[in-house]
Amino acid sequence: MSFRAPEILRSVILDDIRGAQKMLSGVARVTAMEGSRHLSQLVGAPVHLKCENLQRTGSFKLRGAYVRIAGLRPEERAAGVVAASAGNHAQGVALASSLLGVHSTVFMPVGAPLPKVAATREYGADVRLHGQVVDETLAAAREYADETGAVLIHPFDHPDIVAGQGTVGLEILEQCPEVRTIVVGIGGGGLAAGIAVAVKALRPDVKVIGVQAEGAAAYPPSLAAGRPVSIREPSTMADGIKVGRPGDVPFKIIGDLVDDVRTVSEDALSSALLLCLERAKMVVEPAGASSVAALMSDPKFFEGPVVALLTGGNVDPLLMQRILRHGMAAAGRYLSLRLRLTDRPGALAGLLSALSVADANVLDVSHVRTDPRLGLTEAEVELHLETKGPEHCEEVAATLRAAGYTVMG
Repeated sequence: MSFRAPEILRSVILDDIRGAQKMLSGVARVTAMEGSRHLSQLVGAPVHLKCENLQRTGSFKLRGAYVRIAGLRPEERAAGVVAASAGNHAQGVALASSLLGVHSTVFMPVGAPLPKVAATREYGADVRLHGQVVDETLAAAREYADETGAVLIHPFDHPDIVAGQGTVGLEILEQCPEVRTIVVGIGGGGLAAGIAVAVKALRPDVKVIGVQAEGAAAYPPSLAAGRPVSIREPSTMADGIKVGRPGDVPFKIIGDLVDDVRTVSEDALSSALLLCLERAKMVVEPAGASSVAALMSDPKFFEGPVVALLTGGNVDPLLMQRILRHGMAAAGRYLSLRLRLTDRPGALAGLLSALSVADANVLDVSHVRTDPRLGLTEAEVELHLETKGPEHCEEVAATLRAAGYTVMG
């Protein structure tokens, strides 16, 4: 997605964030901080997870949306607000508006996941489906704002949004005063910017590390250029950080205060989501798991104690299913093999028996008996197996070879 600069460009300071924290008292939850034994062993230092996936609406977005809408003048509130989003920001704006008694209209892409559309409606917004991508949806929201006078609530490019998200940083310092490194996913940059302002004002020794998906990493080239630049066609499963251009407000802050911005692969994101589910018992969306992906990708880079933000948990069940399969494959939990065997009665049963001994779970079998590549007495079998990890994959292949099978890959 790409967004135009806001009307107001002003800096955000610690007092803004402290004011936002008071405003959010009784509205936003002080989310839990959970330790992770697995990640701590990997990093070689304590790792804690800041669970914004357990925030109201399922992400940190409520914080900034509420502060922004609460700061509107009476005549602006009377005109209502409008937003464009595929999920988290939509729900944050919808709930914040309902709590403040402000009418909200939220434009969402036609293909937005049904659970997110339903949740946004349930929080009180008038949902309008428009466009196939968020750029088209945002254009419709801007047109609606121009026609009706409704105030456009930007997802990240406004000082009030940054201040609201920065309250997460204050909570981290209160919950984990010994922290040395904070790792946070970056899309447009509102959350990372707010955390950096809060943390660097109170603890300048703490490092703030941003994380972007490799296919949607607009910050590295922007920081190198010294100004926000757009990347063409950002692509990642992590739609929460799929932003094609940094926000003007957060960009300046991140350039001044964030210590590093790192990138992670799609395999790392899916593996991180799987780890959060299996080890931390946390349902996290791909963008929400980006900080964990960074820790898993280069664990020795991070000085502990580390706080990694789980920024959101709004994941469509169908997408979760696909991502988990991808994550299991990336973690070496799936094994695909082709084997040649003698074409005789009982040969396939013998192969499956050998796999049972190897404790591999068969997901799919393709048995080919007629093919020009095969000899008169040969058959070829393609297997898709569920295993316990890379070492088990090697054990399964070795067991089959030892049983006399020709493993072709």
